[in-house]
Amino acid sequence: MSIRKPIKTTIKEAIDYWHEHMAWCDFNNVDWLEASTHCWRCGCEKNLERCHIVPDALGGKDEPSNIVLLCKRCHAEGPNVADSEIMWDWIHAYAVPFYETLWMFRGMKEYEFIYRKNIKSELKAILDAAEITDEVDELMEVSLQSAMEEASTHFGQPYFNVATVAGCYRMMLKKFAKSLGVCFPIEDSCKNTSNPWWSEFYP
Repeated sequence: MSIRKPIKTTIKEAIDYWHEHMAWCDFNNVDWLEASTHCWRCGCEKNLERCHIVPDALGGKDEPSNIVLLCKRCHAEGPNVADSEIMWDWIHAYAVPFYETLWMFRGMKEYEFIYRKNIKSELKAILDAAEITDEVDELMEVSLQSAMEEASTHFGQPYFNVATVAGCYRMMLKKFAKSLGVCFPIEDSCKNTSNPWWSEFYP
């Protein structure tokens, strides 16, 4: 098994190259001024790595035009293909308005995939059942914080994966409903008549 050589292209060289070759509006995930400290996909400040756009194994060169800065988690999820446009399509597709919110949004998407209901509709069902129309943001925040204290990371991972985030949202909804004296899940929200997730891909 051959050992891959360490990447020689510096973070600064990669940023300087892309600053020159890409308009700021196309580089919409992070601010140029923070491009050396934040993941270019999710905005995270931890575990940053230089990542080949076209992988070394597929002939990608160690040069600024073939390097992006990603956190360890995004690096592991990134596309490993010979077409350089795919990396940028992927990075841009996940643009979010605030740094480090990508994983919370991904958790919400995972929640919807698992339970076939979005969190907004679940919250509305709880509030309707409790006959509450007032703002309850603080109570929800306390419920989410409590749920996250009952979750942990997998060994060796410094972050919650999306399934854990989705699980935290589910626990939050249970705790929130309980604090309002509502039984959760709400009966109507339990009914799942949708087809299996894979059916749209199966002929």
